[in-house]
Amino acid sequence: MKKILSVLAALTLTASLLAGCSGKAASTPAETAGQAESASAAESTMESAAETETVSQQETTVAETEGSQPAEASGEETAVRVMALKGPTAMGMVQLMDTAEAGPVGGNAYEFTIAASADEVTPRLVQGDADIAAVPANLASVLYNNTEGKIQVLAVNTLGVLYIVESGDTVQTAADLKGKTIYASGKGSTPEYALNYILSSNGIDPEKDVTIEWKSEHSECVAALSSGEGGIAMLPQPFVTTAQAKNDSIRIALDLTKEWDALQAGVETPSALITGVVVVRTDFAAENPEAVSAFLDSYKESVDFVNGSTEDAAALIEKYDIVPAAVAVKALPYCNITFIEGTEMKEKLSGYLNVLFGQNPKAVGGKLPADDFYYSR
Repeated sequence: MKKILSVLAALTLTASLLAGCSGKAASTPAETAGQAESASAAESTMESAAETETVSQQETTVAETEGSQPAEASGEETAVRVMALKGPTAMGMVQLMDTAEAGPVGGNAYEFTIAASADEVTPRLVQGDADIAAVPANLASVLYNNTEGKIQVLAVNTLGVLYIVESGDTVQTAADLKGKTIYASGKGSTPEYALNYILSSNGIDPEKDVTIEWKSEHSECVAALSSGEGGIAMLPQPFVTTAQAKNDSIRIALDLTKEWDALQAGVETPSALITGVVVVRTDFAAENPEAVSAFLDSYKESVDFVNGSTEDAAALIEKYDIVPAAVAVKALPYCNITFIEGTEMKEKLSGYLNVLFGQNPKAVGGKLPADDFYYSR
């Protein structure tokens, strides 16, 4: 029970970037930027800094069986309970979700649940009520450390979704941020670490050379952005698209994923700015290796479909009440939905976690995860 309580304390970081892409702006959902504090963050619980206006805590269950119990496997089928967040992680799964409505896929009888925030996912994963889940990258490391290896990462599913936007035309490169005021949410979490890394690597002292005004919600950043000339903010997708729909003067100045990649050029084992990953309970993976492999194959097909058929994918994204199709069509090219597993996953993710660890060990659960954190099939 003590260990469970310790793990549940990690909920305070659960609005990491991936969750950071879910939320509500007026009547349009967009994901929240998430907290990257570890279980020790229970000492001072932070309200999700990237949380947008009120987010419905509804869960949408797809292909669920009668009642609230997971689907019973029939014959050789394996019941697999999957959770994703209302944003890019769920967007990448929609084709698989749609196919699963007709019955088992690759021998797996799926039950999908879309959650509004990661604090809905974490307890169900830890308590064994979910088998596979899409979570913020740093949260995966925190859970691994606090459950003593009972969580493994299967694949990277979302790269960076953070963007520097402005209502003017003054920022063309990261160096142009020097001397500017930047509105942002996510202090003490992944957004802050990513921004600090980009700034410091471009010779800008985050403490002295820029003014970063931290807000509790994306909506506050947009309001501040619109209130003054030359306003600059850091926002995640698809919230950027939602903000642009309300204010056509807002433009994307910098893609922080591309800025990160540029800094990694020439590095022997380059890392990447990573928002989300897919994890599995270690026990479930050990007991059902074929089911896990089948899931990975089906999930990769779904990601390829979403990235290759934007309009069809957007229709499914609206079907599952993630974001409206009109928003999805414009946001998908900027959401960096991907599928990376195996050696490449380990190289990119371990490098990313190392950057976070260098800024704040709590962001990854106090220590870097061991090799068994990275699932290999």
